[in-house]
Amino acid sequence: MSTLTVTIIQSDLHWEDKGANLAMFREKIFAIKEKTELVVLPEMFSTGFSMNPERLAETMDGETIAWMKQVATQKNIILTGSVIIKDKGQYFNRLIWMLPNGQMGVYDKRHRFAYAGEDEHYTAGNSRLIASVKGWKINLMICYDLRFPVWSRQQVQSGEPEYDVLVYVANWPEKRVQAWQKLLQARAIENQCFVIGVNRTGVDGNDHSYTGDSMVVNPYGEPLNPKTEGESIFTVTLQKAELEAIRTKLPFWKDGDHFMISP
Repeated sequence: MSTLTVTIIQSDLHWEDKGANLAMFREKIFAIKEKTELVVLPEMFSTGFSMNPERLAETMDGETIAWMKQVATQKNIILTGSVIIKDKGQYFNRLIWMLPNGQMGVYDKRHRFAYAGEDEHYTAGNSRLIASVKGWKINLMICYDLRFPVWSRQQVQSGEPEYDVLVYVANWPEKRVQAWQKLLQARAIENQCFVIGVNRTGVDGNDHSYTGDSMVVNPYGEPLNPKTEGESIFTVTLQKAELEAIRTKLPFWKDGDHFMISP
């Protein structure tokens, strides 16, 4: 029976202080007692959701990527979260999917949060990243992407659903947390997949409050973890048999629309 064990780290962040955030997350990751395969950190976990990429951005050879490689290797885990990256003269809110052997995948956030000016500082991505682990296919997204269901819509590939797990790393504020919770559940139901949403807590440098409310949701839209507020670390094991049973009993995915998404 195929399983995937995932640990969510819901944490406050030190505003625009990479050193403090990396030290904090290293301590939290190495304190995980359970055996786990994937550890998920929030959006812009090394800085907070900052609109100062000119000062904070790193290259793909920078400190945070090197830190992710080291931690993933030493802990023997897959590690993911988004960071501020400068690449070819442009700034990206880039999710890094770091394997324990040092190989990685990247996803650049497609939907920039214009309400906070993200579109004025960061370049949008134009392609999805669907990673593969132990036969699980994992679609990786960032925060505001959650509001745009077409971008995450399940498509049929070779007679099978395109992915099994949908991941959102986020800095989603308290004032709109009901939308966060409901949309995570909606994405799980409509795509017949597990959904993992990892959010931060605390107050950022712009006085925005975050309650976390990170969730792991099954394909029926039911949360698999207790309600989480404040700093929290929890581990959930996903069961492939449960997913396949739901898709077999209720094969709604077969009736989905066929479409293409333009860059």
